[in-house]
Amino acid sequence: MALCLRLLTVGPRTRAQLADALRRKRVPDDVAAAVLDRCAGVGLIDDAAFAQAWVESRHHGRGLARRALAAELRQRGVDDHEVRSAVETISQDDELAGARRLVGRRIAVSRGKPMPTRIRQLTGLLARRGYSPDLAYRVVREALDAEGAAGRAAVQADSGGWPPAEADGADECWDRIGGLPG
Repeated sequence: MALCLRLLTVGPRTRAQLADALRRKRVPDDVAAAVLDRCAGVGLIDDAAFAQAWVESRHHGRGLARRALAAELRQRGVDDHEVRSAVETISQDDELAGARRLVGRRIAVSRGKPMPTRIRQLTGLLARRGYSPDLAYRVVREALDAEGAAGRAAVQADSGGWPPAEADGADECWDRIGGLPG
């Protein structure tokens, strides 16, 4: 019991994590089960609450997508049903907003690099955080397009309206001065 309490004072743990710790200390299985049942009975172990708190923290703090969060929870021994219900609290809109936040924070760092490098780095960032390739490419494309539009507006303002946004070939002009491909 002391081992479980010591581990729980450091931070929340799942039942599986505590069981693994007891097994490593060679605690007999029947004693370990009794200790874990006692901890669960008094509310010290609650995998559903752990999963919910984990999802909230890791999605908002690190920007992880549902797929990455589910993998982390399963790795910590959380039951599939509890994983699904915790991950379902993140809507597609929340996930999209998280991806946009991540790209928005990193896009400035990639300025000055070749466009294929920028795309690869930004989509790789999202992929490592569990976002689908479709969503990653869409968000990166939106961000780069928005950055290009803002840059074109600044050039137009500084140059008295050249290149005109509505004129045919404006994108080719922008390409010649180093902007985004159309």
